[in-house]
Amino acid sequence: MENTTKKPHTRRNTIIAVTAAAVVVSSVASALLFHEPGVGSAEPHHDGAVQSSLDALVADDGFPGVIAAVTDADGDVTDYVSGVSRLGDDAPPPADGLVRIASNTKMYTSTVVLQLVDEGLVALDEPVETYLPGLVRGDGIDGSTITVRQLLQHTSGLPNYTSAIAGDLFAIRDTYLSPRSLLDLALAMPASFAPGSSYEYSNTNYVVAGLLVEKVTERPFAEQVEERIIEPLGLDETFFPAPGDKTIPGEHPTGYNNDADGELEDITETDPSWAWAAGQIIASPSDVNRFMRALVGGELLTAGTLAEMQTTVEGAELWEGAGYGLGLIGYPLSCGGMAWGHGGDVSGFETRNAVDDTGRAVTIAVTALPGALASDEETVIATIEHVEKAVDTALCAR
Repeated sequence: MENTTKKPHTRRNTIIAVTAAAVVVSSVASALLFHEPGVGSAEPHHDGAVQSSLDALVADDGFPGVIAAVTDADGDVTDYVSGVSRLGDDAPPPADGLVRIASNTKMYTSTVVLQLVDEGLVALDEPVETYLPGLVRGDGIDGSTITVRQLLQHTSGLPNYTSAIAGDLFAIRDTYLSPRSLLDLALAMPASFAPGSSYEYSNTNYVVAGLLVEKVTERPFAEQVEERIIEPLGLDETFFPAPGDKTIPGEHPTGYNNDADGELEDITETDPSWAWAAGQIIASPSDVNRFMRALVGGELLTAGTLAEMQTTVEGAELWEGAGYGLGLIGYPLSCGGMAWGHGGDVSGFETRNAVDDTGRAVTIAVTALPGALASDEETVIATIEHVEKAVDTALCAR
């Protein structure tokens, strides 16, 4: 199926490695368009290897739809789609359509915190207690022993609150959870380890980071993301949903999850509050690419602070060769060089993305979680690897 128009413009060691790059509450969790930013029609350019890798995600792995954007070093964008926008309908997914980008939000949250570091309002190695006195307390949990750096790098030992709400994604789709209630869920559990002694991905870290931003700026977290990142970069297709907003604005594919009978069911509209600063943003693939290029290209942070962001630690949850920085994952590409990105899983969507050292960026979104397509661990892992391999293919295509 093809519909071509024109417009301006990783891998794993365990199943946990998948959710380590995601906000997810499950137990596991072809058309081409070419456009230049702000320019009219251009001749389509088709990269067969990229398109084939996306088509295989539909034909072989069973994803209902795939959308992707590849931005080259000059900023020109090629949009790809495969599959259908909605099951039972032949229409392809909207090119560069909006999706929930889940834990990719962590890159934005970390960027805001690091901007506050650049402004002298926050220090990376200062205890969380300095900014949120008396808030982070629990069994083996003490905000005076956890630094801001440890929050952003998942070395704080804070337990992951999503383990307390794991299960049926449909059961919580209409439930609003405030940031403080998310923290309370985490603080009801014991610390995972002493701060700084290990690495373990925890969404709780980024809820605390969001609360820290609000306390330091005395403004809503979403507003800070908008004023510091979205508006300056002109990200017209990036949104932080308002409380209670369950919709995805603008053109978007349908997101699916398996219901109690194992059938794929529409879960596009859902309350994303349980993800907040850890994973609530909605964006188009090309907007995510624009953000990543600006971030790694030094448009948002000073050189010194960006270097801190790209200083990584190893983690058992990460794949071979990968390291977790301050809201960024760095890893080597099959064609040489480093890639920087994150990834995210949320109700109905999995997104993988990265930018290389030339400024070439790719974001790929599929319209179901791999765990919704298969029940056995081996198949789920293989499916996730296929999505991540498609990112490598797109970055290495020249």
